[in-house]
Amino acid sequence: MKKLILLAAGLSLLATHTLQAQGLGNSPYSALGLGEILPATNVANIGMGGVGVSYASPFYLNSQNPALLARRSRFTIFEIGLLGQQKTISQLVVNEPLTQRDFGANLSYLALAFPLSSRWNTSISLRPYSYVDYKSRTYGKIPGTIYETQFDYSGRGALNRASISNGVRLGKNIYLGADASFIFGNISAQSDAQVLINSSSDITTSRINKVNYSDIVWNLGAAWRPSLGKDYVLNIGATFAPKSSLSGTETDVYQQISSSGTVISGSDTLRVNSDGHVPLPQHIQFGITLEKGNKLAVGVEAGMQSWSQFRTITDQPGNLRDGFHSSIGLEYTPKPTSTRYRDLITYRAGLQYNKLPYQVNGVQLNDVNGSLGFSIPVGAYFVNHINVAVVGGQRGVLTGAQIREKYFKVAIGFSLNDWWFRKTVID
Repeated sequence: MKKLILLAAGLSLLATHTLQAQGLGNSPYSALGLGEILPATNVANIGMGGVGVSYASPFYLNSQNPALLARRSRFTIFEIGLLGQQKTISQLVVNEPLTQRDFGANLSYLALAFPLSSRWNTSISLRPYSYVDYKSRTYGKIPGTIYETQFDYSGRGALNRASISNGVRLGKNIYLGADASFIFGNISAQSDAQVLINSSSDITTSRINKVNYSDIVWNLGAAWRPSLGKDYVLNIGATFAPKSSLSGTETDVYQQISSSGTVISGSDTLRVNSDGHVPLPQHIQFGITLEKGNKLAVGVEAGMQSWSQFRTITDQPGNLRDGFHSSIGLEYTPKPTSTRYRDLITYRAGLQYNKLPYQVNGVQLNDVNGSLGFSIPVGAYFVNHINVAVVGGQRGVLTGAQIREKYFKVAIGFSLNDWWFRKTVID
C-alpha cells in the first residue's frame, strides 16, 4: 500500500511539474470560448465511454454525479489520473491536405473521498476545467499593392477546478448530492500582423490579450436505484449545473516590434485589469444503467450544454452552438467474489457521439470515439486498483475550411482504498 501511494504521488508530482505547461497538445478549436472543455470523468469512466451520471461502482470514485458518492463503502479512497494524447491535425489548403502531428500529456485529476456516516460521503478534488493551446499562420495581400501580409495567432492557458462534493442516501435507494467548485486560471492570446517587405525592415504589430478568471459554480445531482428482481438493479441518474458566470479581469495591449524583437513604440493599452463576467451556460445530463451485482453494468447517457449563450468578457458573441453528448458503456468483472486473480480483473468498453459547440462556416462539428479499459486489482485484499483506458476518435472532417483531428488518448489512474476512522477494539 505504501509503495503504491509513493508511486502515485511521484507520478502526480512529475506530471504537475513537467507536463502542465503542455496541456494536451495543439488544439486549434481551443481558440474559441473558454478553450477545450475537459469532462469530469475518472479513468474508470473513460474506459466505458464516459458513463458515470447513472452508474458508480463502490470500488472507484465517481466524479460526475455527486449524489452517487453515497454509494461509497466505509473505505476512504484516493485517486490520481494521468492523461496523454497523440493527435493528427489536417486541413485542406488549396485543395491539398496539410498535416501536423502533436503530443501532449497532463495530470488529469487528484481526488479524495471519505465517509462522514453510513449515508453520507464527501470528496475533495482538483482537475483541469479547460485548456487553451493553439498556434496558426495565414497569409494575405494588401489590396492595390504587391506586398504580402502574414498573420500569426497563438494562445496558451488553462482553467482549473477545485471542488468539494457531498452525496447522501435518503431511505433505501434515493440519492441526492451537490458540489461547489472554485474555477480559476488565466488565458492569454496573441495576434501578430506583419507586412512582408524585407527581413531588415519588417515591423510586426502585436495585440496581446490576457484574462484572469475566478468564481464559484454549482452542480446538483440525483439518483434512484430500484431493484428489478433478485439479481438486477436499475440505476437512473441526472445532474444539473445551473447557469452561472465567471468573474474576470482583462488586460489588452497593442505594440509594434521590429524584426530583431525590439519594441519600437510604447505599448498602446486598451484595457488594464478591466473587470467583467463570462456566462457559463447550464448543463443537463441524464442516464440509465442496468446493473447485475458487481459483475455487469450496461449504461446509456446523454447531456446538453447551451454554449450558444456564451459571450466574451467584453460582451461579444462567442459564435458557439449548443453542445450535445451521448454515450453507451459496458463494465464486466468475471467473478467478483472469486479468490482467483484473473476473475477479479474488470473490463470496459464504450462509444461516444458528440456535437461540439464549435462551428465552421455554419457547420457544427461532430466528435465520434470508442474506448476500451480495464482495472487490475493490487495490494492486500485486492481493494486497490490500477486503471487503464484508451480512446480513439475523430472530430471534424476534411472538407471546406474544417480542421480534422484524429486522436488517440491513453489514461492511467490509481484507486487506493483504506479504512479510516476505525474504532479501536480491545481483544
